[in-house]
Amino acid sequence: MVVVSKPAIEQFSSYLKNNKPTTLFTQIPLVDLSKPDSKHQIIKACEEFGFFKVINHGVPMESISMLESEATKFFSLPLCEKQKTGQPQPYGYGHKRIGIQGDVGWVEYLLLTTNQDPSLHSFQTFRVALNNYMKSVKKMACEILEMMADGLKIQPRNVLSKLLTDEESDSVFRVNHYPPCPNVQPLSGNGNGNGDVIGFGEHTDPQIISVLRSNNTSGLQISLREGSWISVPPDQTSFFINVGDSLQVMTNGRFKSVKHRVVTNSVKSRLSMIYFCGPPLSEKIAPLPSLMTGDQQSLYKEFTWFEYKKSAYNSRLADNRLIHFEKIAAS
Repeated sequence: MVVVSKPAIEQFSSYLKNNKPTTLFTQIPLVDLSKPDSKHQIIKACEEFGFFKVINHGVPMESISMLESEATKFFSLPLCEKQKTGQPQPYGYGHKRIGIQGDVGWVEYLLLTTNQDPSLHSFQTFRVALNNYMKSVKKMACEILEMMADGLKIQPRNVLSKLLTDEESDSVFRVNHYPPCPNVQPLSGNGNGNGDVIGFGEHTDPQIISVLRSNNTSGLQISLREGSWISVPPDQTSFFINVGDSLQVMTNGRFKSVKHRVVTNSVKSRLSMIYFCGPPLSEKIAPLPSLMTGDQQSLYKEFTWFEYKKSAYNSRLADNRLIHFEKIAAS
């Protein structure tokens, strides 16, 4: 677990108060993957929220439970044992510090590649559980991206999913553990989280989509278009999908990457597992020609995933990373 002395908690003082009250949001867009017409719900959710919940996803509960059990065991180990996976540069074990630009959070984590990551060579059972889980989640992610292509009426329908199935795909996997924070004021009945400590600061994900699953502890919040924050009720049997910056560019702004964050809990720990669906490093990211109509102009300059990933890695969590790649409208 993350061990922080009381004086050290003061470094989180800038996070102790949320700028705006949060409310519990029960109308999260719901997508049933067993229904072919769900493609329409996916498109609507991506346009309005950049976020949706998935049920009947086909990922075996046995795989989910096994990985959660192994991750829980890992984070309960002494710090010296966890650090054997290597320092986060960027892959490996990290705690409190997020990235290289000074962001901190009440969190410890493992950041891994999806291609036989060597970080877990000493944790064979964990690695087996991780590989089984990722195989199923990758299949689900491809299905979602193909339904998305169907809903957008673009061909071929694997125009997005092929970026994940490519053997050079730069997808990554992250496991976050948020221990109970003793200085957190419990949520009031109206969902006002003004006393919460930030576990992971507000940000968007740079990849195409992110596939998130957590245990049954609350903490995830997303920002609506007008800037208000809403708390997402946890559901350990379902998955949540985030639209990433790359997909926003590929749809020329039709889909919006969702800004989100995690707040801590004073009593229960939270464990989340995120599959970040990334394209090959050399892939050029630009609006899909089939989505451009008439004389519609691209809102973004073309860039490679490597260029954007490097830019994101060197930025603060809350930065608007896409601003450097937007085209300046002619006056």
